[in-house]
Amino acid sequence: MHCLDCRAQGTTSTAVGVCHGCGAAVCHEHTRVTPRGVRGGPLLGRPAEVTAARTIRCTTCAAAQAA
Repeated sequence: MHCLDCRAQGTTSTAVGVCHGCGAAVCHEHTRVTPRGVRGGPLLGRPAEVTAARTIRCTTCAAAQAA
């Protein structure tokens, strides 16, 4: 699979992930990794714990998320 942004620029790079926002394949250069917390435990009441996780986004979705 190849990076969608690189392909649009006329180059070819191997994808290393898939954007959580739009589903586009992204290479290392076009990947933006952001931290997030995942809560565990019951739906009602106090969460048992928050586990550190990450979200992969393309540059377009990362910019939209930050705005």
